[in-house]
Amino acid sequence: MSRLYDTIEPNVIDEKMLQKAVEEQGPQEELGQLAKREGIDYKDVTELQLDFRNILKIDNLWQFVNLTKLQLDNNIIEKIEALDSLVHLIWLDLSFNNIEVIEGLEALVKLQDLSLYNNRISKIENLDTLQELQVFSIGNNNLTALENVVYLRKFKNLRTLNLTGNPVCENEQYSMFIAAHLPDLVYLDFRLVDENTRELADIKYQYVIDELKQGEAQALAKLVEEQAKQKELEHHKAAYVEYLNGPFLFESMYAEDTEAAKLAYLPGMSDLLETYKSKFVLICENLFAYGLKEHEKREAEVSTFYECLQEAIQDSQQQGTKIILDFENDSQGLLDVIQNMSNFEIADSKLVRYNEDITQLSDTLMTLEMQTVDQLEEIIKDFERNIADQVSTFIENVQGMMAQCRDLENHHHEKLLEIAINTLEKIVKSEFDEEMPDDVRLLFVDKDTIVNAVNASHDVHLLKIDNREDDIITKANSWSSSVIEEVRKPLRLGEQNSAQGKDKPQGNESTLAYSCFLVQQAERHQGPASVAGPLPGSQRG
Repeated sequence: MSRLYDTIEPNVIDEKMLQKAVEEQGPQEELGQLAKREGIDYKDVTELQLDFRNILKIDNLWQFVNLTKLQLDNNIIEKIEALDSLVHLIWLDLSFNNIEVIEGLEALVKLQDLSLYNNRISKIENLDTLQELQVFSIGNNNLTALENVVYLRKFKNLRTLNLTGNPVCENEQYSMFIAAHLPDLVYLDFRLVDENTRELADIKYQYVIDELKQGEAQALAKLVEEQAKQKELEHHKAAYVEYLNGPFLFESMYAEDTEAAKLAYLPGMSDLLETYKSKFVLICENLFAYGLKEHEKREAEVSTFYECLQEAIQDSQQQGTKIILDFENDSQGLLDVIQNMSNFEIADSKLVRYNEDITQLSDTLMTLEMQTVDQLEEIIKDFERNIADQVSTFIENVQGMMAQCRDLENHHHEKLLEIAINTLEKIVKSEFDEEMPDDVRLLFVDKDTIVNAVNASHDVHLLKIDNREDDIITKANSWSSSVIEEVRKPLRLGEQNSAQGKDKPQGNESTLAYSCFLVQQAERHQGPASVAGPLPGSQRG
C-alpha cells in the first residue's frame, strides 16, 4: 500500500532541493537563466512540486508563505508537520506516502483540495479548521469504521469524496450510508451520486439522520451560547470587573483557605457566613455595575475625542483645498501667457510675481497646517485631562468599595475569633456537648492553635481582596497609558528626530504626517469618513 524505504535512501528537504525544484518549475530559456542569476525569492513562489524525491520528513518550507499549491506525493513521509506557515495553501497532495495520522493541518484554513490517498491512515480526524474543504481523497488507507465518515458532515462545502480501496467500502450499506449522511456530496469514489440512491438513502436512514440533526442543532445552540458568554466575559474584562457579578470573589477566598472548612463546624458559623456572604456579594455586584458604567463612559470619551479630531482635520482639509483651488483659478493659463509674451521684461516681471504668489501660497498653507496642529494639541490635552480624571475617579471609587469588603472581612474575623475563643473555653470546662470532627477538635488543644488558624484564614481572605483591587487598578492605569501613548507616539518620534539633529523637513512634513496618523486613528475608531481634499501643506508650488 505505501512506499518502503529499507532499500531507498531517504532525503530531507534542504536548500539545494528547494532551489532545484523552484528552478525546474520556473520560467525556462532566457527568462529562466536571468531568474537563476538574480535569485528567486521564495515568497514569490505560489506552486511547488516536491514529488518522487524520497522525502522522509517535511521541513524548511517556512519561506514559501504565499504558496497555494504543494505536491508532496510519492515520497516516504511518515508525519504531517511543518506546514503552519503555508496559510494560503489551497491545494495539497500528500498521496502515496507512509502517513498514519491526520495532523498538523490546523493552520491551513484556506485549503480546498486535500489528497491523502494511499497512506496508512485508520481514522478521519483533526480537520476541524478546514471549513473550505471541497475535495477530499483518502482512498487506499485503513479506514474500517463507517461511522467515522459522519465526521465529514461538518464540512458544508465538501462535494467530492474518495474512499475507494478502504476496508469500509466492503460494507453492504456503504453507498447508502454515505449518501444519507453527506447529503451535499456530488461525487463519491469518482462517480456521481445519483438521485435514486439519495432518495433511497433518505428513506432508509430517516430516523437516524433526524436524530443526528437534532444532536447537531443542540451542539450548535450550545456553541452559540458559549460564544455569547465568552463575548460577554470579554466585555466584562474590558471593564476590569470580570467575575464580580456574583459570589465568585467570595468563593475564591474560601477555595484557597485550608482552615475554612474546619472553622465552619463552630457553633453559629452557618448564619454568620451567610450574612457575611450576602453583604460581600452585594458590594461586588455594585462594583460590577459601576465598572460597566464607567467603561461605557471611557469608551464614549475616546469616541468623542476621535470625532472632534476628525472634524478638526476635515475642516482644515476643506480650507486648504479652497485656498489651492482659488490659487489655481486665479493663475489658470498664466504660464502660457508668460511663455507667449514678446516683451521679455514684462514676462520676467510676471514670472517673478507668479513665484511670489507660489511662495505666499506655501506660507498660507503652512500657517493653516500649524494652526491645525495647535488645534489638535489642544484637543489632545483636553482628552488627556478627561481620561486622567475618569480613571482617577474610577480607581478612587474602586478603592472605596474594596475597603468596604475589607471592613466586612475584619468584622467577620472578629466575630469568628470571638466564637472560637468561647468554644475553646467551653471545651476546657467540658461544657461543649456538640459533635466535632477530630481534625477540628485538634484546633482546640490550646489558645494559640485556634487563634493561629483563625488568623491564617483571615490573611488568605485579605490577600484575595488586595490582589483583586490591585488587578483592577493596574489594568485601568495601563489602559490610560496605552491610550495616551497611541495618540502621543508620532509627536515623540518627531521630537526624537529633532534631538538627533536631523534636518527639519521642508514645509514641515512632520506635522503633515502627524495629521495623517490621527486621521487613520480616527477612521479606525469611527469608520471611514469622507475627505474633502488634501491635508493643508500636501500641495505646494
